[in-house]
Amino acid sequence: MSKKSVVIVGAGVAGMATAITLAKNGFDVTIFEKNAQSGGRCGQILHDGHRFDLGATILLMPSIYRTVFKSLGLNFDECFDLKDLSTIYKLYFGNGEHLIISRDDAVMKPQLEAMESGSFIRYKAYIQMGYAFFRDSYKNLLSRNFYNLFQFATPGNVIMLVRLKTYLKHSTFIRKFFKNTNLQQAFTFQNIYVGQSPLKAPALFSMLPAAEMIEGAFFPVGGMHQIALKLESVAKEVGVKFVFNMTVGKIETDGNRAKTLVCSDGTTIKCDLIVVNADLPYAYGNLLPDNKISARLDRKTYSCSAIVFHWGLSKAYPQFEHHSIFLSKNYSESLDAIFGHHSLSENPSFYIHAPVHTDPTAAPEAEDSISVIIPVGHLDKKNPRDWEAVKKMARAEVLKRLAFDGFSDLEDHIKFEICYTPVAWNSIYNVSHGSVFGSIGHNIMQMGYFRPHNRHDRYHNLYFVGDSTHPGNGVPLVLLSAKLTSERILKENSQI
Repeated sequence: MSKKSVVIVGAGVAGMATAITLAKNGFDVTIFEKNAQSGGRCGQILHDGHRFDLGATILLMPSIYRTVFKSLGLNFDECFDLKDLSTIYKLYFGNGEHLIISRDDAVMKPQLEAMESGSFIRYKAYIQMGYAFFRDSYKNLLSRNFYNLFQFATPGNVIMLVRLKTYLKHSTFIRKFFKNTNLQQAFTFQNIYVGQSPLKAPALFSMLPAAEMIEGAFFPVGGMHQIALKLESVAKEVGVKFVFNMTVGKIETDGNRAKTLVCSDGTTIKCDLIVVNADLPYAYGNLLPDNKISARLDRKTYSCSAIVFHWGLSKAYPQFEHHSIFLSKNYSESLDAIFGHHSLSENPSFYIHAPVHTDPTAAPEAEDSISVIIPVGHLDKKNPRDWEAVKKMARAEVLKRLAFDGFSDLEDHIKFEICYTPVAWNSIYNVSHGSVFGSIGHNIMQMGYFRPHNRHDRYHNLYFVGDSTHPGNGVPLVLLSAKLTSERILKENSQI
């Protein structure tokens, strides 16, 4: 008997992980990818001997990676040359103070006590509580499928959501531990990892800094794109076929089934199952005939975007840590500009990734490769921005701040510049609103069963993987989405 055919739209890490599971369970799997390389926003840029990670730049929550890779029959720690970052990042505060974030208590204690007496013990309590949130949410919320509302809205889960303090803002929760505003910022800014405002995200997200400190932060030699390359290699080994540089323009339906993919060159592909790894709101709005659902999705809360500068430098800057965070002196105002006005303020916060600090292969000898990530508002049709002007302002503000913090000659050593704006994220990667951290944001009404489902409610042979379905944004959760969607497909579709 012939194998059931599966077509996956998009060769992101979730699409490829799903493909591996399905191929190993007897399905005939083909992936169509609009771009020339796999990985999506976990891709890379190679230019003039310099290497840059396109999106994700830090490997967090390794326990989730290990779980997902184990489900694929792989030992995660044997797949990569992982560097454990002893200094996770260095924080540069707006008032000129610095803080090195390390898992080493001997490094943390004197710094914290110098900033606020008695803060080290409270820091330890905060981290332990945040990691308890992580374990609890992983077991009861993130790592399971919810097939109907009644599986989610149980008395036990209601108690869990209270226990996880989803009713309390993270910015309020942190004040129970620190009075010093710099310390409050140091242990809440991580909400940006998933495109959320540190001032408005729920206290549940204290699990982000806690997971960093308990499980560590890592970097695979060769960059985060190594994750995608490994998945692509394994997928090909188990028989998955890849078609690159091919855009899927439409999914045709018949009754209650998705039947055919129509590509940009007119090619049509009939299949038994379709898995969409493209951005979910984009798929509903552009690939499917579901205008009402698309309009409803467009009214959801979206994550912020980012302007990213990749700079090839003719000089090495060893004073950069692998990760450096520069927080605005007008912290609240800068966040309000991003999340309230969908723009960018003067004196913005930003983050610098300098992988040469850990992996010298990222740049030619005695040179450097740095990526500057500036969170900005997402694309807003009702309030359009001149993104070229915002880009110029962002560049000038970054260089001014770097000069203030001792990097005064950096601009003189920029050999070349590659820049991505919200418009680019939207056009190149079909990310709705250019929300590069994961389009649909996280709040209590956009989590669990209330997040867009990983199977279409009408077309039951059409599934979704990626950041805008359950469980959410960030590479670990995107990989987890692949595991959950694969489990659902295997449960609902026997392969004889």
